[in-house]
Amino acid sequence: MARDDSSQTDSARRAVVAVWRIESARIVATLTRFTRDFALAEDVAQDALADALAQWPAQGVPRNGAAWLTAVAKRKAIDGWRRQERFAERLEAMGQDLEREQATAGDAVPWDPDEVDDDVLRLVFTACHPVLSPQARVALTLRVVGGLESAEIARLFFVPVATIQQRIVRAKQALADARVPFETPPRAEREQRIGAVLAVLYLIFTEGHAATAGDDWMRPELSREAIRLARILAALQPDEPEVHGLLALLELTAARFPARVDERGEPVLLADQDRRRWDRGAIRRGRAALRRAEGFGRGLGPYALQAVIAETHADAPDLASTDWERIIAAYDGLAQIAPSPIVALNRAVAVSMAAGEGRGPAAALAIVDALAGERSLAVGHLLPSVRGELLARLGRDAEASAAFALAAARTGNARERAVLLARAAAGR
Repeated sequence: MARDDSSQTDSARRAVVAVWRIESARIVATLTRFTRDFALAEDVAQDALADALAQWPAQGVPRNGAAWLTAVAKRKAIDGWRRQERFAERLEAMGQDLEREQATAGDAVPWDPDEVDDDVLRLVFTACHPVLSPQARVALTLRVVGGLESAEIARLFFVPVATIQQRIVRAKQALADARVPFETPPRAEREQRIGAVLAVLYLIFTEGHAATAGDDWMRPELSREAIRLARILAALQPDEPEVHGLLALLELTAARFPARVDERGEPVLLADQDRRRWDRGAIRRGRAALRRAEGFGRGLGPYALQAVIAETHADAPDLASTDWERIIAAYDGLAQIAPSPIVALNRAVAVSMAAGEGRGPAAALAIVDALAGERSLAVGHLLPSVRGELLARLGRDAEASAAFALAAARTGNARERAVLLARAAAGR
């Protein structure tokens, strides 16, 4: 009996984690609209989560876990207002909201193309308010919208966990002090925030594409949410080329998701993927978005250039047939408008795959070794992982093994660590 109780408890807790992982952004966004207080919304959501962890094992998992969490959190907010003697004020505000909703219901009110009809996207715009620093905007959005823990965000930016926690706390306080409303920003103000919004959607997708930590190689629910929000944003800002560039990049990259893991959830690298499993519909959507970005005739931005790289992979029937020179050219463009060590490292990978003078693994290794002093690459697993691959292709097996072992020690993702340790053991 004790074993059955333990199994039931574990199952309920896994259900809590799953619901929170998938629905936390929508829950917090709904609560922000309800409370008109960003910090309070997350606080009561976290309290409801704690209640679920305590109650679901004993009472059973509700049919709609997200609705349960939202309802409990709303009750906690109301209880807090009562204790603070602000209940009458909040009730009046909620009554006014209800009157407005009823007044605008029906077919008589025309559709407003400038209105963001999505709570999560409103939440992203709120978190990207200019009152916050760029670092604070990203940290707060990844925490609340992406559902990432502070440690995961810290790994993304190669900074201490305490630094990220301080950024998030200060960001919430800054939004509260500035009384930033939870609403669709005016068009002029929205255009000021669009760059920050695109950046956080890209990072949320990237975390879903390759999780920084945990037992899973990917977190596809995060990537799907980023794509959904990017589609809404493309409809809202149809004249912004980089919105379409980002959407193209996300669609073309997500097209490979069905082939990126095997039936056991183990990673399948690009060279080994069955390209027949790639999502042709996503490729078509990505190409259409890229053509739209190109159609403005203003030159391609960073996201559109990365979409060109993704499209080049989608065009190739196999790795050997890939147009690596087109990819190198795209990275050269990126290096001009958005230089970074990661761009240089990825360009080195493309150089290693191309043929001709100044190409191949030896030329790429020289590029990678020159990046060894870059602070942003000094603590992560990417540089030693790429270096190990190049050394293995050059037949320097002992050095490759050491590089893969170092990369394995630096990654926080269990699946990726297993792959790297296997490469280290094989020495190639």
